[in-house]
Amino acid sequence: MKIFIYNRDTRQIEKYDRDLNEPMPYTSDYHLKVAEFHSNSVSSVIWSDKRFLQTFENFRKYYGKPIYVGYCFKRIWEGGHGKQSQHYAGAAFDCGQNLNPTDLAALREAAMKFGSWSYIEPARIAPTWVHVDKRLNPPACPGGGFISLSQGSRGVYVFILQDALNAVGVTGAGLDGVFSEVTKEAVQRFQKSNGLTADGLVGCSTWQALTSKALGIGKTSTVVMP
Repeated sequence: MKIFIYNRDTRQIEKYDRDLNEPMPYTSDYHLKVAEFHSNSVSSVIWSDKRFLQTFENFRKYYGKPIYVGYCFKRIWEGGHGKQSQHYAGAAFDCGQNLNPTDLAALREAAMKFGSWSYIEPARIAPTWVHVDKRLNPPACPGGGFISLSQGSRGVYVFILQDALNAVGVTGAGLDGVFSEVTKEAVQRFQKSNGLTADGLVGCSTWQALTSKALGIGKTSTVVMP
């Protein structure tokens, strides 16, 4: 499995090759195996953020027990989540599906007391699992989702952007997590063909148009698998 991790401390995209039964980078003692992070994705490449993985590692130690991870990573063309889900960023866990209601409530309470997650889904939305994520703010659109991007941006949201562009047939953006000049040109081509201002800036309207087209369309001939 090829793994890309964005390291915010160095602003570098780190690359790893690990088997499914090996631990994810920045975790220890097999608290989170690659297979758990990969979940039921069909992708041979996954991505995440160093701080997200470190947050999970610290939360696991804080909780003091194994945490079952039912769902984590997906690529946007696989679908399975909302249009601007943090799962596509590799920055969200749905966990605790194996717990009884009392223990599930205890896991959710621990997540809230832990204090380092950006968002914890309310029980009314996630009654049989606990969703936690380490999203970045502010979101491009009101109500949450992905952040605004422009040339020079790096990280997991750039991976989503490039992945979505490739999936809908706007090729040339690559899949490396770096918003380069060629990625900007691909964004402009998408914007122009969809009646948007072709400024190469990825804000709310561009995210809404792109995710609406890319979400759950399946692995197209232009999807990149580096």
